[in-house]
Amino acid sequence: MATKTAIEKSDDRSAKRPQAGAMSEFSGNALSKWNEFTGFLSDVRAEMRKVVAPSRKEVQVTTSVVIVTVFIFGLFFFVTDWVFRVGVNGLLNKLGGMQ
Repeated sequence: MATKTAIEKSDDRSAKRPQAGAMSEFSGNALSKWNEFTGFLSDVRAEMRKVVAPSRKEVQVTTSVVIVTVFIFGLFFFVTDWVFRVGVNGLLNKLGGMQ
């Protein structure tokens, strides 16, 4: 934490600081962006080193789980659709909408 005197001194210094030219401001900003970009790339590389590829057995197990789950959901939605279709058709027949 900065002390009160350090804050007061930094305010005095910022008032006395000469203004940077447009070219130096541009190059400083570009250098800052480049440093951010290279830092980002090094972070990506560090995270990619943590990635572990699944084994063949893990891929087979998860694939079969996905296939079984798709069939179960397909069957569920087929039955649900059939129930609603029969229900709506029966309701419309009773109301005289379908003849």
